Amino acid sequence: MSCGLGAIILVLMLVKHDVEHVSDESERLTADMERLKKAEEQLSAEVANTLRSKAATTGEVEALEFKISKVQREIDQTRIEITARRGEEEDLEETIKTIEVKDNTDVVENRQVGEENYLIGLKVEGKRIGILIDSSASMMDEKLVDIIRQKNMRASARAQAPKWRRTRRVANWLLARVPSDSLVGMVSFNETARKLGNVSEVSGKDAAGLGHIAADLNEIIPGGPTNLAAGLKAIKAFNPTDIYVVTDGLPTAGDSGYRSLNPFSGCSALWGGATSISGECRARLFRHTIDNSGLMKVRTNVILLPLEGDPEAAVFFWRWSALTGGLTISPAGTWP
Repeated sequence: MSCGLGAIILVLMLVKHDVEHVSDESERLTADMERLKKAEEQLSAEVANTLRSKAATTGEVEALEFKISKVQREIDQTRIEITARRGEEEDLEETIKTIEVKDNTDVVENRQVGEENYLIGLKVEGKRIGILIDSSASMMDEKLVDIIRQKNMRASARAQAPKWRRTRRVANWLLARVPSDSLVGMVSFNETARKLGNVSEVSGKDAAGLGHIAADLNEIIPGGPTNLAAGLKAIKAFNPTDIYVVTDGLPTAGDSGYRSLNPFSGCSALWGGATSISGECRARLFRHTIDNSGLMKVRTNVILLPLEGDPEAAVFFWRWSALTGGLTISPAGTWP
């Protein structure tokens, strides 16, 4: 009896041991399963991230490839343009080689203008060139109100008046283009006339003589009325073959003997009987001056600068220059 009981107890003990062993293994497997699930979830997340990253990278690569393709097309187009431009440059170089370049023979240096700035139709030429420069008060500015204002300024200010500075540039432009085999004389005129330079005539190749003329011109202070007759009388003494006149309008003064002439019976301003002269009297004075100048056979060119209130001047000067075979020009404000 006791032996059978002992055997039963032993069996129960073995069963308990196996149950406990199975329980421990189950817990271990459960733990492993949880770990694997976590690992699976982590791997799934990594896979998803990897897939998203790959998709983004693929998009970036495609975008870069598109940009690279576009840049490559632009490079190809630029190469084509460069090749065409080089062809044009080579053609231009060949054209330049065929152009005859004239030496600059200007004795008076004039940095403001080059050979390309010769006015169309106007060329300084002639064996004996007379240059007549109007230095009256109106040569200080274009507008009458500004002329009146500047007449009351100091001499140094009047010498730097805008239109007078331009007048000096025009005169220098003419001097710089006197042919070397020509003779030149310059006269300025307002109420009276004044020969410029230290001699009556200067050779076109005499740099020092031309410099004296330019220096004398720089010393002039514009002012007074416009006595064209006095200027023409002085330039006639030079016996010119060609005359270049730089002025801005019809004359406002003349010889005192005009008082006895019938055409000027109503023009008392000519002999001091009035402070202003009418347009009609200025036109009469101009016609009388030209007709009695003794220079109608001398080719005359006129450079007419702008002046407010003298619209008929261009017509009268054009007729005069045309009758002598010359021309009248009214250059743009940017010249010279």
